[in-house]
Amino acid sequence: MMENNVEKIGYKKLIVWQNAYKLRRLIYEITKRFPASELRRVSQMRDAARSVKQNIQEGYGRTLGQYINYLEISKGSLKELSGDIEDCFDDGLIKEDEFKKLDELCGKTDYLFMRLIQSLRRKKQTNA
Repeated sequence: MMENNVEKIGYKKLIVWQNAYKLRRLIYEITKRFPASELRRVSQMRDAARSVKQNIQEGYGRTLGQYINYLEISKGSLKELSGDIEDCFDDGLIKEDEFKKLDELCGKTDYLFMRLIQSLRRKKQTNA
């Protein structure tokens, strides 16, 4: 039981997880005001935002190789969400200031994923 508490503390210290948490919260808030005709898009965006965060958490307690795979899945969900955010802005569903905030957060999070994955791959090669 103690080990699980340590793991939770560990991934929550990661800035990439903190950004994913913020991103999920922002997406949930912004999509609340989307029209009913956008129900499918709302569901997809919320699922993608949740996936970004959840895959960091799920992978954290696994082997190094599995963790890297989970981070790559999470990064893919971020790319999907980023595309949806652009589409929503183009379609007039997201205001410019919201788009800029989300786009910046996605960009920073993507960079953090890249650096974390690179670091873990180097660690894996060193341990091999």
